[in-house]
Amino acid sequence: MATIVRKLLTRSVVRGAAAGSRNYSHQIFTHRDTPNNNAATPFSFTPENKKRVEVIMNNYPEGHKTAAMIPVLDLAQRQHGWLPISAMNHVAEVLDVPRMRVYEVATFYTMFQRSPVGKYHVQVCTTTPCMLCDSGAIVDTIRDVLKIDVGETTEDMLFTLSEAECLGACVNAPMVQINDDYYEDLSTNDIKEILTDLRDGKAPQKGPRNNRYAAEPISGLTSLTEPPKGPGFGVRTDL
Repeated sequence: MATIVRKLLTRSVVRGAAAGSRNYSHQIFTHRDTPNNNAATPFSFTPENKKRVEVIMNNYPEGHKTAAMIPVLDLAQRQHGWLPISAMNHVAEVLDVPRMRVYEVATFYTMFQRSPVGKYHVQVCTTTPCMLCDSGAIVDTIRDVLKIDVGETTEDMLFTLSEAECLGACVNAPMVQINDDYYEDLSTNDIKEILTDLRDGKAPQKGPRNNRYAAEPISGLTSLTEPPKGPGFGVRTDL
């Protein structure tokens, strides 16, 4: 077991060192104008999304509308597919805040993509629990199938591959998030099947791939196996 862990740790460190300068450098926090990402890039909310923005902002009292920044940015990203700087500027206008306030949020949260991504954004968790369950093999399989490296997008703009920090499904390791969906308890064959289905326009099975329910033990429940007793159970009668 110790030998397996050492091999997995070594592979993870090597991968991290190779990808670090590319994915985690200062470019995450800076902006450089490109032909498809500059202040003149067309962006405005659709009529339908303008109504959604109003609904979102109405959740917050007067004087605190800036609290709507994250959901409004998320809506902008879902409409455009990613967040060009013109979309951030538009959100600043909608919320009536300085543009820098929006830039601060958009560069802090990794959920916001400030460069184009594919139709399917494949985020592989490679944090410790998933790494110990060989998420490295999942990353390598995706590389082989899609012919891209971490941080790259396929030429047809269908897939983007990223490594992610903990996605909160440790008991279902290894797992990936693709857009809004989780695919868990993965084998290399599972991820091949998922990518093939997506490429063919099919809807792959979400959640655990080993036939367990959610995050329950694979061998079945070991607790909470009967209905709760109800109020007062176990309480002394003289209290």
